[in-house]
Amino acid sequence: MKKVGIIMGSDSDLPVIQKTIDVLKELEIPYEVHVYSAHRTPEEARNWSLMAREKGFGVIIAAAGMAAHLAGSIAANTTLPVIGIPCKGAVLDGMDALLSTVMMPSGIPVATVAIDGGKNAALLAAEILAVFDVDLAEKLNANRKAEAEAVLKKDASIMGRL
Repeated sequence: MKKVGIIMGSDSDLPVIQKTIDVLKELEIPYEVHVYSAHRTPEEARNWSLMAREKGFGVIIAAAGMAAHLAGSIAANTTLPVIGIPCKGAVLDGMDALLSTVMMPSGIPVATVAIDGGKNAALLAAEILAVFDVDLAEKLNANRKAEAEAVLKKDASIMGRL
C-alpha cells in the first residue's frame, strides 16, 4: 500500500494532524509526518516533495495556518495528489489559511478540506488510495456504515427523550 505523507508548517498544527493520524491508524494506512515550512525551510519542503513518489507515497496532506502556502509549495513540486488543511490562526480564525490554500493557480491543484479538517483530509487521502485498493475501499465502506449507524442511534436517543 502507498503511504500518506503528512507535512505540517509548524508543530502548533499537531492537534489538527493528530485527527488525521488517528484515522490513518484506524484504517491501517502507513504514513510519515514532518514539519517543514514553506517560508522557513523551503528547500527541505521542496526536496521532500520531489522525492515523495520515489519514496512510496501516494498522496500528501499539508497543514498550515496564516499565509498557508505549504500545500501549494508542495503541489508545485510533485504530481502526487495534495490535500491542504487550512489551520486556524490567532488573527482571522483560519479564513486567511483557507483562502491561501484554496486559491491555487491553474495547473497546480490542491484539494482543500475545511478549516482544521484533519479527519476529512485523512478520509480523502484514503479514498484516493482506495481507487486501486479493494481492501481499503471495504474499510472505508465499513467506516461509512458505522458512522451512519452512530447517527441513527443518536436519533433514536433524542426521539426517546423528547
